[in-house]
Amino acid sequence: MRALVTGGRGGIGTAICALLDDPLVLDLPEFDVGDPEAWRALEGEFGAAFLNAGIGIGHPDVAELPEVEYRRIVGANLDGVVFGTRELAKRLMPSGGSIVATSSLAGLTAMPFDPAYTATKHAVVGWVRAAAPALAARGIRLNALCPGFTDTPIVEAELRENLEVPLIGPSFVAEAALRVLKDEETGRAWVVQPNNVVPFRFQGVPGPR
Repeated sequence: MRALVTGGRGGIGTAICALLDDPLVLDLPEFDVGDPEAWRALEGEFGAAFLNAGIGIGHPDVAELPEVEYRRIVGANLDGVVFGTRELAKRLMPSGGSIVATSSLAGLTAMPFDPAYTATKHAVVGWVRAAAPALAARGIRLNALCPGFTDTPIVEAELRENLEVPLIGPSFVAEAALRVLKDEETGRAWVVQPNNVVPFRFQGVPGPR
C-alpha cells in the first residue's frame, strides 16, 4: 500500500514520511497542491494519503489582509485538500483506502492572530464531514487531523514566546496521523494535544434539521 504525502518536506510531513515505506512526497516547488492541473497529472494508485500541506500568514487585522496572501493560503490549505480528495477518490485502490486531511485546532476554535488560517482550517473540517458519506460508498475513509501548536516553522518566534502551552513534537502528531489513517470510522475530526489523541464530539444543531 503506497501512501502519498503533501507538504512532505515540512515538519509534520517529514515526520509522517519517516513512518512510511516509500511514500510519494509532494511539495513545493515541484508540486503545487492548489493547482488542479498538478493533481490531474499525478500518476499511479495509492492505498493511503495524507493531505498535509499548509501555511500560515498572520495578519490579525483583516483590514490589512493582502489579497495575494489570502489567495495563497486558500490555495495551500483548502484547495489542496479539495483537489486532492477529488483526485484520490479516483486513484485509491479498488478495495478502498484512507485519506487524512490535516486541519488544526484552529479548525475547531478561533485563532485570532491568523483569521485566514482559522477560516481555511474550519473549511477543511467541514469538507471532511460533508464529503465523507459519498466517499464511504466508494470504500474510502476521510478524516481530519486537528493538532494543537506543533514545533514546526509555521509557529513563528513571536508566537512561541507568548504561548502558554507546550509545543507538540512533530513525531507525536505523525503517529496520531497514522492512527487516524487506520480509524474504521469516517468523517471525524481528531484532536491532537500533548499526550492526548481523541475524536472531537460535535454537538447537534438545535431544532429540526
